[in-house]
Amino acid sequence: MAEDASGENNQPRGYVPPKVWTWDKENGGQFASINRPVSGATREQARPVGKHPIQLYSMGTPNGVKVTILLEELLAAGHSGAEYDAWLIQISQGDQFTSGFVEVNPNSKIPAMVDHSFDPPVHVFESGSILFYLAEKFGAFLPTEHRARTETMNWLMWQMGSAPFVGGGLGHFYAYAPFKIEYAINRFAMETKRQLHVLETRLATSEYIAGDQYTIADMAIWPWYGAIMRDAYDVQEFLSVQDYPNVDRWVDLIAERPAVKRGRMVNRTFGTPDSQVRERHDASDFDTIAG
Repeated sequence: MAEDASGENNQPRGYVPPKVWTWDKENGGQFASINRPVSGATREQARPVGKHPIQLYSMGTPNGVKVTILLEELLAAGHSGAEYDAWLIQISQGDQFTSGFVEVNPNSKIPAMVDHSFDPPVHVFESGSILFYLAEKFGAFLPTEHRARTETMNWLMWQMGSAPFVGGGLGHFYAYAPFKIEYAINRFAMETKRQLHVLETRLATSEYIAGDQYTIADMAIWPWYGAIMRDAYDVQEFLSVQDYPNVDRWVDLIAERPAVKRGRMVNRTFGTPDSQVRERHDASDFDTIAG
């Protein structure tokens, strides 16, 4: 049904966009209290600094999990310089808007990282940038051969550009919006299924995302699309995820890696208590959970 000038067929009924948008009310939904149209800090608060050169400020969302998986994989591969402190940023409480966090990431999104092995320390933000930075720093999980390296970067960038349609698109309108909008849900369901088919086609001929090597491309894509295949947004039946057996195979393959199991626990604030290491400052922080 087409919209008319009066907004009779709009959702919510009667809504017509103004000529100039103004921030005069909350936008509704689960994250209304922290959304705002301006950047910058809302309160002064120094960020904590632990004992390791690498300081991570994050939360166990898919974007945060990408980085903790890589850090745990680096440590498992013997890169002792990848030891890190992971500080919990409670985004629902606005920790990402503190002055200390904004100094590292002016965009106020997790994850953010500071590398104190340099003087002055290096600030790194955006999960894809952090993955690339760490892979370059330690010479791991990013091939050096030209074609393989390019393929890895292709898929890393694919994830960065694609996942917002899944989380901010389907996830938001299916699970978090204050009311259901058929048009929005259909639009983002179609795009999510298209992306799953992209992965299904790729993984039909490739063990891992970028080829026969496990890389940062897998670490970037798995937290988002592994979750969509398993439990995110309670949307699995709706999306008929059984239609993607090669993605399913790959999700299990990555999930069984010990470093992945540890990485997904770090800065986690949901699930059972034995799945959460809310802050990670030493490898022994996992021992209490394991015990």
